[in-house]
Amino acid sequence: MFLPLKDINPTHRRPVATYTLIAANVAVFIYQISLGSRLGSAFVASYGATPFEITHMTDLVGQVKAGLPLLHFPGTHPIFLTLLTSMFIHGGFAHLGGNMLFLWIFGNNVEDLLGPVRFVLFYLLCGLAAHALHIASNPSSMVPTVGASGAISGVLGAYLVAFPRARVLTLVFLGFFIRMAVLPAFVIIIYWFVIQFVLALASLGGTGEGGVAWFAHVGGFLAGIALIFAMAGSRLFRLRRVSLD
Repeated sequence: MFLPLKDINPTHRRPVATYTLIAANVAVFIYQISLGSRLGSAFVASYGATPFEITHMTDLVGQVKAGLPLLHFPGTHPIFLTLLTSMFIHGGFAHLGGNMLFLWIFGNNVEDLLGPVRFVLFYLLCGLAAHALHIASNPSSMVPTVGASGAISGVLGAYLVAFPRARVLTLVFLGFFIRMAVLPAFVIIIYWFVIQFVLALASLGGTGEGGVAWFAHVGGFLAGIALIFAMAGSRLFRLRRVSLD
């Protein structure tokens, strides 16, 4: 198992968009936990993306979700808006911390390549693609999907294409032994994706009553690979040519 800590891949400009996305995720999480357990659950149910709601265009809030009766969170919004709001909601400190660590490590270089405005657009499009594959894999799920994982998976896909040989300071777990190592980015990212893909396939036919949205990770990652070619254009090809020389 690998846990990346920092990449050794300097940028040419301050990653304002990356920092802003991290700040937005943290701010929403602080607000979420400030609501308390019961109203916080209502917040997740209202602003998380629930596949059944999307595919049936109906609002389940106030009904039973995942076996629990939930309060209706104040305010109304279009159901499709949850595809965006859900990207900024997290299920706990570990969920938030893991996502923000990966965004902090890999997001700045992808932003450097795209520029801040296109990076935010890229990030949101990857998140939407992640939702699309997750919903397609389980369209009747009544469990709200939350987290930035799908969008950040797209960032990993773009990083793999643009900076495969970048060095990443990594904790390597070998059973009870832990050591620090500097590994090329492609080793870490491909290892990560293989796990996501295998677990996504293993989840097919499950009840869909909770757990990790593995197909969202797969969808976001593949979208990131496709979008970085479309959005970075000639800059990407120049970068890849230089890195391979």
